[in-house]
Amino acid sequence: MSVNKAILVGNVGKDPEVRYLEKDLAVAKFSLATSDRARTLPNGTVVPERTEWHNIVAWRGLAEIAEKYIRKGSQVYVEGKIQTRTWEKDGVKHYMTEVLAETINLLGKRPDQSDSTAGVVSSPPTQAIEPPPHAEDDLPF
Repeated sequence: MSVNKAILVGNVGKDPEVRYLEKDLAVAKFSLATSDRARTLPNGTVVPERTEWHNIVAWRGLAEIAEKYIRKGSQVYVEGKIQTRTWEKDGVKHYMTEVLAETINLLGKRPDQSDSTAGVVSSPPTQAIEPPPHAEDDLPF
C-alpha cells in the first residue's frame, strides 16, 4: 500500500495562470506559500520564520474556480497529490515538483468584504479529478 497526499493551507503568491487546451479543458497554475513560525528553542537558539513555496496545478472545474476567485494574497486550503515532471531543454534535464489539486477551499475574507465580515468561503463541492493522460514521452521514468 502507498499514499500520496498533500494538505496545504497558505497564501497565493500570484494570480493563477489559466490556459484552455483543446475541447475547453482548463488548467490553472499558481504558487502557494506556507510558513513555519519563528520560535526560540529551550536552549535559547532563535529559529527564524521559514517560508516554503509550492507549485499548484488545478484542472477542469477547479481551474475555473481558481480563475474566478483566487487572487494573489488569497488564503486557500489545497488537498491533492505530489507529482514530479521532468523535461529536457538545451541538453539540460529539469525537474518540477507540483501538487495536483483535488480539492480547493477558499479561506478568509473575500476581496469585497470588510474585516468585520471576514469568514470562510468554500469552493463548490468538488470531487477528485484526474488530469488527462500524458503521452509516454512525458513520463518521468
